Amino acid sequence: MKTLTNLIKTFSVGGIHPPENKLSANKPIEEIDIPEKVYISLNQNIGAPPVLLVKKGDKVKTGQLIAKGEAFISANIHSSVTGIVEKIEDFTDSSGYKRKTIIISSEKDNWADNINTSEELEKEIKLSKEEIINKIKECGIVGMGGATFPTHIKLSIPKDKTVEYLIINGVECEPYLTSDHRLMLEKSEEIIIGIKILMKALGVSKALIGIELNKKDAIEKLSEIVKTDTNISIYSLKLKYPQGAEKQLIKATTNREVPNGKLPIDIGCVVQNVGTAFAVYQAVQKNIPLIQRVVTVTGKSIKNPSNFLVRIGTPIKYLIEKTGSLPENTGKIINGGPMMGKALNNIDVPVTKGTSGIVVMNNIESKRLSVSNCIRCGKCITVCPMGLEPYLLATVSENQNWEIAELENITSCMECGSCQYTCPSNSPSLDLIRVGKNKVNEIKRNRQN
Repeated sequence: MKTLTNLIKTFSVGGIHPPENKLSANKPIEEIDIPEKVYISLNQNIGAPPVLLVKKGDKVKTGQLIAKGEAFISANIHSSVTGIVEKIEDFTDSSGYKRKTIIISSEKDNWADNINTSEELEKEIKLSKEEIINKIKECGIVGMGGATFPTHIKLSIPKDKTVEYLIINGVECEPYLTSDHRLMLEKSEEIIIGIKILMKALGVSKALIGIELNKKDAIEKLSEIVKTDTNISIYSLKLKYPQGAEKQLIKATTNREVPNGKLPIDIGCVVQNVGTAFAVYQAVQKNIPLIQRVVTVTGKSIKNPSNFLVRIGTPIKYLIEKTGSLPENTGKIINGGPMMGKALNNIDVPVTKGTSGIVVMNNIESKRLSVSNCIRCGKCITVCPMGLEPYLLATVSENQNWEIAELENITSCMECGSCQYTCPSNSPSLDLIRVGKNKVNEIKRNRQN
């Protein structure tokens, strides 16, 4: 094991350091009561939604499979509670769109067969590589950092590709969010076992864990566990957003660069979030499907910023009430962090597998400032971690010049918001670039078809 603290690593192009506001960093994970009803959306992963297996009136157990991912890129969904399927209907999710949702009236937990709910640590990895990947698929594990890409697909490496490094993302560079930090402190041994399971599934001998320096307690905790393991290295990373993005994390830990249009696997890397590593431990060692996750609920006006262990499908309104009610001066509620998260139009929407945090912003900090003319200062170019020209991409998007937008690599934008954050003219750069990026992607798809 190596802990690289003397050489502080980071990525080389762009980046910013917004106020951290980690208000809940010292709040232990709190397991909250199961709500009276859960609203389990079928849209919880990148790719096709799974196929429904239950109907109105069915009795379900906690951990029971209720929707099966039958498409190549899809993920199973399990009931997060014991109860009765009250209805299956379109219900608004965090995107603002109505999605097919299974609504279950909850009762006292009665777990599905073969699920081990004991707290005993299971260290021995008994399953083979193929069995591990299949178990992860069965348990519906997806990327817990927010991307929700099915984990079994990410671990199924094409024959013409070779993996050298498993990179574990413990960065959590978004302001306010602390769910990964608390998980590393409280479930550190399980995470390390999960990492070893992922290493076995990938057939790699090297794992690199990247953690930003504002989480020194997590660095020390994980370093102590792996101090005799020469195959796992822990990297202390400079405080710089968006350090947790895949390409930037790979650059910081391996000094390799992912070319435009390529994936991490093309340069021998696979990246997984620490939350995913913990979910993999639970799936492989305990047969527990992904039915709950840690969610940070925070904000400057929140009475009790917290980290909650939450069942999938729990209404966000229920979480906010657990922190001491919604503040009167609330101006905006963000699903995720303030940099890359999306504003919610109501708080009845449910927690999904990709919900890492809820940030309640007051009406002062959430207010957009008046926009003035771009002065071509170049700050947005300086901070762009992808080396793009955000002012140009925003302009051509506003003018619907999609040909130039494509030529200027608008689809390489990771939507981190650094350009908009640093702009002295308060330009809505990211909003415009998102529109342009979606349009160019649509043009590309139509061209291929």
